[in-house]
Amino acid sequence: MATTHDFPSDLLAGQEELHQVRAELSALLKRLPWSVEPLDGFSDDNGWRKVERPASPGWTADEQAEVEKLRQREHELAVFVSTHRFWAEVATAERADARMQVKHARES
Repeated sequence: MATTHDFPSDLLAGQEELHQVRAELSALLKRLPWSVEPLDGFSDDNGWRKVERPASPGWTADEQAEVEKLRQREHELAVFVSTHRFWAEVATAERADARMQVKHARES
């Protein structure tokens, strides 16, 4: 049976914010055109499946800045969570399971 851990509040808050930032970034990327730079559309059926893309107007400077801001924050939070001092207290054999538990702590 897996050990239940008492995660520090700052680790839980960092993990929760990481989930939120990743969700926000994912939603933003789904709304944006497929290409950062303006490009013509294309159709290619020479591969194992047909690929089609409409013309892309590209991303505005504000959209590029927002994506960069979210990616930077995602990186900062991922580093914070993965290098948190708490992990040194967890036995090596239990660490992978504990890391999965903190990722799903909000679901409990």
